[in-house]
Amino acid sequence: MTKQDDALHELPATALVQGYRQRAFSPVEVTRAVLGHIERWEKHLQALYLLRPELAMEQARASEARWLRGEPLGPIDGVPITLKDNIATAGDPTPLGTAASELTPAAVDSPPAARVRESGAVLVAKTTMPDYGMLSSGLSSYHALARNPWDLGKTPGGSSAGAGAAAAAGYGPLHVGTDIGGSLRLPAGWCGIFTLKPSLGRIPIDPPYTGRAAGPMTRTVADAALLMQVLARPDSRDSMSLPWQDIAWNDVERGTQRLKGLRLGLLLDAGCGLTVLPEVRSAVESAAQVFERAGAHVTPVRPFMTQAMLDGMDHFWRMRSHLDMLALPSERKDRVLPYIRQWADSAAGMSGEALFRAASQFHATRVAAVRACSGFDYVLSPVSPVPAFDAHLPSPTNDPLRPLEHIGFTVPFNMSEQPAASINCGYTTAGLPIGLQIAGQRFDDLGVLQVARAFESLRPPPRPWPQPPSGAIDHVD
Repeated sequence: MTKQDDALHELPATALVQGYRQRAFSPVEVTRAVLGHIERWEKHLQALYLLRPELAMEQARASEARWLRGEPLGPIDGVPITLKDNIATAGDPTPLGTAASELTPAAVDSPPAARVRESGAVLVAKTTMPDYGMLSSGLSSYHALARNPWDLGKTPGGSSAGAGAAAAAGYGPLHVGTDIGGSLRLPAGWCGIFTLKPSLGRIPIDPPYTGRAAGPMTRTVADAALLMQVLARPDSRDSMSLPWQDIAWNDVERGTQRLKGLRLGLLLDAGCGLTVLPEVRSAVESAAQVFERAGAHVTPVRPFMTQAMLDGMDHFWRMRSHLDMLALPSERKDRVLPYIRQWADSAAGMSGEALFRAASQFHATRVAAVRACSGFDYVLSPVSPVPAFDAHLPSPTNDPLRPLEHIGFTVPFNMSEQPAASINCGYTTAGLPIGLQIAGQRFDDLGVLQVARAFESLRPPPRPWPQPPSGAIDHVD
């Protein structure tokens, strides 16, 4: 072995695969190191659901045998991975983050779960999420409160809350989350990691839904590209999936010359919601200067979202959740997080006309986003107007009637079906990560990865990853 066993959890997936191929270390040693690191961190972070070390080690031993035979199943064979609670895994309950769910075991793997198993990855655990995925925090009526490893008093974001925390904390290199309005990019930005929300349909998912996507959450762009080789494979269960393309995901490293001559838009005002804080704006402007020095042409983009668009989508989602909860027996509805109940029940008196007008804002948002981006190769913006907030709050506003004021930069690219990434571009004075969003034209997922990788190589060196506290737990949930 070339590295200490207890440091193997820090290696990216690309290095793990190379190490397996060279027999420098094995999936068993790596999985053992990851589980040991989780044991040191998890009591503080509470990022995981269904952590079963014995099953993980069983998968690792099977992978080790395949590598010794020279017969790996796929590009991530033996690499530790986590999947979000709402990505169904056969035989396991899928609580969707809420105590109101009936814990019925899933009959089959969902498409992302099926792809990672077929490729031989070691499924270490599932990760936590808030009730029904409708919060940008780690607050849940079913799971323990998830926390941000950079500051345990702050949220990791959501709804891919546990995945963001797990990636930043080093629970192995690969994690899969989901996103319908920012649920990959917000926790990625607030936890200082990388993610790609792909073009709608690029990664098959079940059930499909307007704007809904699964995506990789990793510490490096190269690891996300490696995982895309697996997740983007076809699955007929997704009626909204794109026709399969043999995309050269391993062609992510194009160097800084990839940026020369690019037309980049710089969006610093979402047009709705919370005002961008000065520290966030400054970090994104500094990132834009990195692109300019590399030869890109950066032009300001006028705000294209409106408060009516944001409110319309919010009101439609309220009605959807209200109807879902009406179908629950009262004793089960009472278990839903009170904030979510109040938010959903506020739609009870909405008229048919009001609901139609609310629903129309999805298309209005799509048209506005596509038009605003049409003159650019890529658009840069903050991921969120604010950094990570208090871990106990459901949203930055803590107001169920103004719950989505922080998603004005992320949600339009769900509706326009465009790929959008989050990559760390700096820190607040308090040491909290700040995320840069890079959005591309529809279907240009590989291009977004290449541009993100170029920025990754040019940005100032990121701070060391947070390590588990050595003392006792200093919070009470």
